[in-house]
Parts: sequence; C-alpha cells; structure tokens
Amino acid sequence: MSLNRCRHARMEDVTQSNLETPDMETEPDSYDAFLEGMKDLIAPLHSLHLQVDQACAPEVQRILHSRSRDVQQIERTLDLLLDSACIPEGLALFKALCRDCYDLNPEVALGYVSAYREIWDQEKEVGDGNQ
Repeated sequence: MSLNRCRHARMEDVTQSNLETPDMETEPDSYDAFLEGMKDLIAPLHSLHLQVDQACAPEVQRILHSRSRDVQQIERTLDLLLDSACIPEGLALFKALCRDCYDLNPEVALGYVSAYREIWDQEKEVGDGNQ
C-alpha cells in the first residue's frame, strides 16, 4: 500500500470511529459519559486560566491606580489576559485594562479587542462567510 493510501485509510479510521460523538436521543448514557469526560479534560484548563487571572490581577490594579503609561507593560499584561479572557474573571481584567489602554493608545486597545473577538467571540454564525 502506498504512503498516500495508508495515510488516507488511517484518516478515514480516525474520522469515522474516534471523532464521532454519541447521538443524544439514542444514547443518552453515552452522551452523559462524553460530557463527564469533557469536564475532566476542561477542569485543569479552567484552573490554569484562574491562576493566570490571580497572578495578573495585582499588576492590572497597579497599572490602573498608578495611571501607568508603560505601553510595553500594558501590552504584556493584555497578552496574558487575552489567553484567559474566556472566563468571567479574566474578561473583567482584560476589559478594564483595554479601557485604560484606549486613553493611552486607541490603536493598541482596538487591536486587542479585535484579537479577543477573533479568539473568543461566540456571536459568529457558522458559515456566515466571515471566517
């Protein structure tokens, strides 16, 4: 069997068997087990996002209270927060720092807002042509 045929056969095996999710109506127990498994996978990631937020919160407060104009420090902090803006705590810090940054450099702040929307915005319709 050629390398391309082998790759194609393996790809079919993966897509047909491993990636299928259970049908909610016909296999409710399987679906519940699937959801429980997903929770187990997501919990460490959620914990990591919370740790990032807890680590960044004092820096965000320092920047806001001191009215810091250190654009590099603000951008480094926004970079960290962008990764954890998927949880409410991270999003609150991200928004507060973006608002402060907007007064200093609107282009930078708008760039971070665009990055947030590209990564985390759930409002996009699948197949709307704006991918």
